[in-house]
Amino acid sequence: MHGIAQAGEALHTAAEVRALDRSAIDTGGIPGTVLMARAGRAAFALLQRLWPQAQSLDVVCGIGNNGGDGFVVAQLARERGFRVRVLLCGDAARISGEARAALGALMAAGVAPEPFDPALGVQGEVVVDALLGTGLGGTVRAAQAQAIGWMNASGRPVFALDIPSGLCSDTGNPLGTAVEASHTLSFIGRKRGLHTGLAADYAGERHFDALGVPAPLLQSVPASARLLHCADLLPALSARGRAAHKGHFGHVLVIGGNTGMAGAAALAGMAAARAGAGLVSVAVRPGNEGAVLAACPELMVRAVAYTADLAPLLARASVLLVGPGLGRDAWAQQLLTSALASALPTVIDADALNALADGSIDTRAARPERWVLTPHPGEAARLLGTDTASVGADRFAALAQLLGRYPGAVVLKGSGTLVADAASGLPVMVCAEGNPGMASGGMGDVLGGLIAALLAQGLGPALAARLGVLVHARAADLAAVAEGERGLLASDLLPRIRQLLNGRVAA
Repeated sequence: MHGIAQAGEALHTAAEVRALDRSAIDTGGIPGTVLMARAGRAAFALLQRLWPQAQSLDVVCGIGNNGGDGFVVAQLARERGFRVRVLLCGDAARISGEARAALGALMAAGVAPEPFDPALGVQGEVVVDALLGTGLGGTVRAAQAQAIGWMNASGRPVFALDIPSGLCSDTGNPLGTAVEASHTLSFIGRKRGLHTGLAADYAGERHFDALGVPAPLLQSVPASARLLHCADLLPALSARGRAAHKGHFGHVLVIGGNTGMAGAAALAGMAAARAGAGLVSVAVRPGNEGAVLAACPELMVRAVAYTADLAPLLARASVLLVGPGLGRDAWAQQLLTSALASALPTVIDADALNALADGSIDTRAARPERWVLTPHPGEAARLLGTDTASVGADRFAALAQLLGRYPGAVVLKGSGTLVADAASGLPVMVCAEGNPGMASGGMGDVLGGLIAALLAQGLGPALAARLGVLVHARAADLAAVAEGERGLLASDLLPRIRQLLNGRVAA
């Protein structure tokens, strides 16, 4: 099962990519000049495919190896008859190594870089960003920030080499400011920061080229993260036997639906049912039963006024989902305490996470290694005793801190959702799917129900979390393709979730 869960393209930190570079050069015997030449050729070939009518380029170069890649692109373009202008940001005397050799070849081809000046007008039909690479270690300096602002204001498509200048390749956040690219082509190792955080607003469409580095060398550096893919994970759901009955596929109990919040519990229950749980019960505050039943008569709805009312439901359940519409009052705290004391596999979401954060729940009898926590950044901040900005500044670090406190599986939701667990030893998994239409109420309730149903069908917390996150995001993308992002509702995902889990649409 672990072999299935860890599939997907490797995502690397800047330090890991530097190690890949060293491995290619020192072990693979591929000179740095050859790697730079390959990067330039790959970039120019992709540029021609993306903008086949373009005949002129503005190439903004720095003085490091990223600038060297830009010099190669400019040289190739000039040799193909393009009108090329190279704008250099920095002191040419400081260019060294492979970049110096690429600069010499560019000048021999008849292109002399000119100093970048923010007052210059744009000439190229495409702007190539070769200013800053993955080596940026701090806030973008003023001169480089001017060049980034110039590219963003150019009104032309911007093609970023390796990573948009100014974007942190580890976190996906701008280091003060960053290029807003139309397309980004990464080399040798995929940068993990291109797939989470704010990267979606800066990277545009992402492309990758390994530059001919053999796979064994690329695999010699362990990846700190990997991309999720449905095709890698769906085989974990085995085909159902013809004699199967509902008792074979688990009994999910959703606990929530406080006053005025029955809809959250209903959505979670419907998602669990559509994702294949054999039975789904929903425990709600008295008076809310009718609303849940009206939404989905297949759910078994129970009014729970006291913890004694919950006990027989816990005895029949195999998996719990606690939090959708739970609230923060005494009723909610009592039910959550009883639920966690049951030691059943449990998905913890929404107000249940907030109760954990404020320490109001007795968890001494709980089995946190059987939990799946699904916080959004605000909930994660409360769990960690910090603020949302700190969580967003380094989502990978925040995830590691959450795992240190809660030794189960953790889903840190957001653009580029992160999933990891404390037990398997697998790298962090990153979901690069989903869309802005998911920024609407009820999406988390559907995700919680989906993960709970996968747990009920026999998947462990780590795998249920990974598959649930990816199917949820893919379902949202399918719904957005069909009807658009704006106005996307959580319930729109339900038929797509069923289709994906049954292999009726491409994974």
